[in-house]
Amino acid sequence: MPLAVVSLIWDAGKSSGPQDVKYDEDGYHLVRFPYDGESYDPWKMHDPANGGGDPEDFPHPRSGLILPSHEGWGVVSAMVHWAKDGDPHEYRARFVRDPLGDGYDSTATTDAAETGGGQYKSYMWQFFVHRDVPVGLKISARGKDDAKIATPIVHAQLKLAIHTDVIKP
Repeated sequence: MPLAVVSLIWDAGKSSGPQDVKYDEDGYHLVRFPYDGESYDPWKMHDPANGGGDPEDFPHPRSGLILPSHEGWGVVSAMVHWAKDGDPHEYRARFVRDPLGDGYDSTATTDAAETGGGQYKSYMWQFFVHRDVPVGLKISARGKDDAKIATPIVHAQLKLAIHTDVIKP
């Protein structure tokens, strides 16, 4: 079965330090990825001009978008390493269709409790993707009273594999 794949990586060690988490109106932060140094993006699904007219630089919000190159069954996966800042009680992540537009559609929201060691979380979900609907990863760290805590992240990955050969009955 043919696949179209994109793999994005952001790392504080190769950047100017941790990525600050700044919450949008929905209480989540759209994780941003640089346009250079992609692990794999032959279909140009993470292009500075995708999702808008003029190209934008990292860390513009559009740098958090993957614009699917094909229609198909999408398998999205992500990994987030949180810094040891603040006092979070739980960590949340969600995959979102059209995270910057009018068609905001969150799916697969995951809540995970704080662990005794490092806060390294991975996520996976599957859904249909469309060429004109960008996909992004949104995250949030919450305190015991559900307050949003601006805990930075130090590493993130976002990957999309599109099965382009979905059989129809």
